[in-house]
Amino acid sequence: QVQLVESGGGVVQAGDSLRLSCAASGRTFSTYAMGWFRQAAGKERDFVASISRNGGIKYHADSVKGRFTISRDNAKNTVYLQMNSLNAEDTAVYYCAAGPWPGTRPETFGSWGQGTQVTVSS
Repeated sequence: QVQLVESGGGVVQAGDSLRLSCAASGRTFSTYAMGWFRQAAGKERDFVASISRNGGIKYHADSVKGRFTISRDNAKNTVYLQMNSLNAEDTAVYYCAAGPWPGTRPETFGSWGQGTQVTVSS
């Protein structure tokens, strides 16, 4: 199993940017595809972005395409989510996850972090 710890969340204004980080420990980070999901209050957990083991394949949800970018640094055991042009609809708890391939469904991923809150005020 891999342990995941997210950071970088906070309260920002609409139009601002944030970069989330997810630090991994435990088994070799580079053997995992990584994903970011988010869950707004009272709603299901939604896919945001995922990235393959070497970073060569990336997927982004249509709702964030062009605004958010997933990346990873295997030397630092860290995956990032750069979020630009934030709006109120992006308010949610953001979770990173590790799994065997860069899927878009939560069931693809077996290890999860505790989440970090992102609040965007309009």
